[in-house]
Amino acid sequence: MIELLKGFPDNVVALACHGHVTREDYDKVLVPALEKALRSNDKVRVLYEIGGDFEGYDVSASWEDFKVGMEHLPRWERIAVISDIEWIKHTMQLFSFVMPGTVRVYPTEEAAKARLWITQAA
Repeated sequence: MIELLKGFPDNVVALACHGHVTREDYDKVLVPALEKALRSNDKVRVLYEIGGDFEGYDVSASWEDFKVGMEHLPRWERIAVISDIEWIKHTMQLFSFVMPGTVRVYPTEEAAKARLWITQAA
């Protein structure tokens, strides 16, 4: 499940992932939120909170994630990932070099720091 987090500027798409994430989560939650932010802003920031109850993605959700990311690649300004799940942290660190924006990974205990960084002026 993906849920939108409230209280962020319109150039920040803030999300929390719990349990099992499906393509339907992308189609109904993530993609519309990103499209809305991209219509209003030249550059967009994304905050992903991936909780300890995260079970994984459907293959179709993983593909949708990749597709959405690549389609708007030059428009990502910052991406903050909050997670204590080791494979998520390693994957983000491994692929951060291909992202045009800045990617930072934070442990759950530093969630407030991640939220501050994602909203700070450049």
